[in-house]
Amino acid sequence: MRTVGVEEELLLVDPDSGDPKALAAAVLARAAQDDPGQDVFEKELFGQMLEFATHPQSDMAALGDEIVRCRKEAARHAGQIGCGVAALATSPLPVSPALSVNDRYQWLAERFGIPTWEQLVCGCHVHVSVESDEEGVAVLDRLRPWLPVLRAISANSPFWQGRPTGYASYRSRVWNRWPSAGPTEPFGSAERYHRRVTDMVATGVILDEAMAYFDARLSARYPTVEIRVADVCLGAETAVLIATLCRALVETAAREWRAGRPAPDPGVSLLRLADWQAARYGLEEDLLDPVTLRPRRAPQVLRSLLEYTGEALTGNGDAARAEQAVEELLRTGNGAREQRRLLEHSGSLREVVTECVRRTQG
Repeated sequence: MRTVGVEEELLLVDPDSGDPKALAAAVLARAAQDDPGQDVFEKELFGQMLEFATHPQSDMAALGDEIVRCRKEAARHAGQIGCGVAALATSPLPVSPALSVNDRYQWLAERFGIPTWEQLVCGCHVHVSVESDEEGVAVLDRLRPWLPVLRAISANSPFWQGRPTGYASYRSRVWNRWPSAGPTEPFGSAERYHRRVTDMVATGVILDEAMAYFDARLSARYPTVEIRVADVCLGAETAVLIATLCRALVETAAREWRAGRPAPDPGVSLLRLADWQAARYGLEEDLLDPVTLRPRRAPQVLRSLLEYTGEALTGNGDAARAEQAVEELLRTGNGAREQRRLLEHSGSLREVVTECVRRTQG
């Protein structure tokens, strides 16, 4: 059974006012003091962000337990210095990002200017194990049309700098300002994938292969496919659903490759439109169907995803849990809907943040 690991980026905030706080270095120092040698938490581009990574897991319940535990640990370390953590993909309140001390991050700021300073956004990256780079690239080529659906499920960033954006996942619109971000064409082979990344680095526009910010890519550190479209999810249960669906998509794509089925080849221009639709509306309006690339009701698309990956979900023992999670998500909504609901109830973006802090730390 394929293993799955999750990386989540959390927003550091004042627990009372909801204002983002550039205290990542202090939180990491506290974590190191409490648990010498810990390798769970890392700094990110800005001081208002904290990242953690789970261990590879084959059991989704165990993965969910670890996500919850990591969130609680992050909240505990942050709380010791008077800070809170929130699983929010953008800050609802105005913020002036504070660049972390790092030569790489300084290079990004000098190279790309204002778009770098707008990247205070928090994502969820899912790593699914693959047997080889060849299998991994075959998977990347085949799961491309389904990635916008994962975007819609995870959408959790409706506010930006104190204002509604009109988007369910505004984080994705900000992230795609990087010149190397977004959907890709099919690669066809591992050799062609690696040559493309090498050619991108050779242009001098990006610093290295880690800046190949594709929606899904081969991990440079692990024998995994890294799926990078998701917002950090407000609820840990949604993160587990994303991870479950990612593993099922990877397994389904690998089986299709082994069976000799060709990869679908919708153009990048159509995939960008599907991604925009998912980011704009989340699950509230139509998505573009991954097979036809025509509008279809979001619940129908999610159920089509369950059907498409059904054999893999069943083989992994995840079918019942995934079906239940999808139905619950369609009933209650994703993080974007919940943030909007909280604003409607309280009338205050500060109250939105403080409530999300409470829900993140459990």
